[in-house]
Amino acid sequence: MDIAEILSKVDHTLLKPACTGAEIEALCREALEFHTASVCVPPVYVRAAAELLGGRVPVCTVVGFPNGYDTAASKVFQAKDAIINGADEIDMVIHIGAVKDGRYDAVAEEIAAVREACDGRILKVIVETALLTRDEKIALCRVVTETGADFIKTSTGFAGGGATFEDVQLIKEHIGPNVKIKASGGIATLEDAAEFIRLGCARLGASRLVALAKARKGDAV
Repeated sequence: MDIAEILSKVDHTLLKPACTGAEIEALCREALEFHTASVCVPPVYVRAAAELLGGRVPVCTVVGFPNGYDTAASKVFQAKDAIINGADEIDMVIHIGAVKDGRYDAVAEEIAAVREACDGRILKVIVETALLTRDEKIALCRVVTETGADFIKTSTGFAGGGATFEDVQLIKEHIGPNVKIKASGGIATLEDAAEFIRLGCARLGASRLVALAKARKGDAV
């Protein structure tokens, strides 16, 4: 697989707590150079990223990140605020505790509320697969499908585990045709990135792939 094809599916990401404005600017310039699918930045940097990119690369940000236990109203506010500041895509973390309680209706209501707040923009739903049982993963595939979200996303990368090939295969079997898959968390090699794409991922959340591509520009994977 061509490296350019891989990067075209990458949300070039910088979400570490201590990231600086200069690092966000560098991230955006890399996204322009390597034609990534988007940049994914903390909410506080959305406006700066949007102004720098000028619509040439979509700006993604996170809601309820990384733990997901903000109230639904708070997540709706965060999504609206991000959009006002120029966000094109929203990655929201669901309330994992509600899943553990079996309150899937509450999870669905939360996703639907954030989807409405997105006003037609892309919504990716982070389900944090590392914290879920197999049955919970399958149930959330149904919930995300029924709420009309655009993507189901595996992980934040902050919960002790990230994307796995097995989880992507399971999700692929149980989501509806309207839902795409984003693998995120711990994608450390271009070879793994290529395999996630082959398994059906339309997006990858990654912070390291552009740096790896710089070292191997023009190669195939």
